[in-house]
Amino acid sequence: ALVPVIQPPVMRLLTTNKERLIRMKPPRVVSHTEKVIFPIVGLLLTTFLVPSGLPLLGLLFFGNLLKESGVTRRLANTASGPLIDTITILLGLTVGASTQASQFLTWNSVLIFILGAISFFLATGAGVLFVKFFNIFLKQGNKINPLIGNAGVSAVPDSARISHIVGLEYDPTNYLLMHAMGPNVAGVIGSAVAAGILLGFLM
Repeated sequence: ALVPVIQPPVMRLLTTNKERLIRMKPPRVVSHTEKVIFPIVGLLLTTFLVPSGLPLLGLLFFGNLLKESGVTRRLANTASGPLIDTITILLGLTVGASTQASQFLTWNSVLIFILGAISFFLATGAGVLFVKFFNIFLKQGNKINPLIGNAGVSAVPDSARISHIVGLEYDPTNYLLMHAMGPNVAGVIGSAVAAGILLGFLM
């Protein structure tokens, strides 16, 4: 919820007007074979490298495979519609019913909230600066707009949408949404892998 508040000021602070106007090449067309192979390879790598992250990433890749395979359209529609709505309601009910004010409204909760806000500041800044650093080694026609650097956090699709909206403020014809979705999804996968590694240490 804090993404639209935290990210735009950091993005504007760390970029110049010239950088915000960078136009990127259109994303290449991805073949159907690549779309099917990606979730399979991702699932196998997760199984071998981060088994504790399998419940989260496994379902992510499985859902992606249902959608991209093209042969399970009914299952994909059910998973992306009624099933996800039902699970969201049940999750909200179970968490809400089991949460007591005496346990939730504590200084630890406030500290977690503050740490989360700080982590978003740092992740946004690091993403933008990394793109600027990467641009040093790229030729003029291949440079990346630093405004998509904020999309590397796992807030889908909010961060990608922020990249797009901020970009439109400086060039109403520069559409960054599809460019930003790549690092946005990568941020989801990366954070899930990091959580799986952390769980592996704790278990």
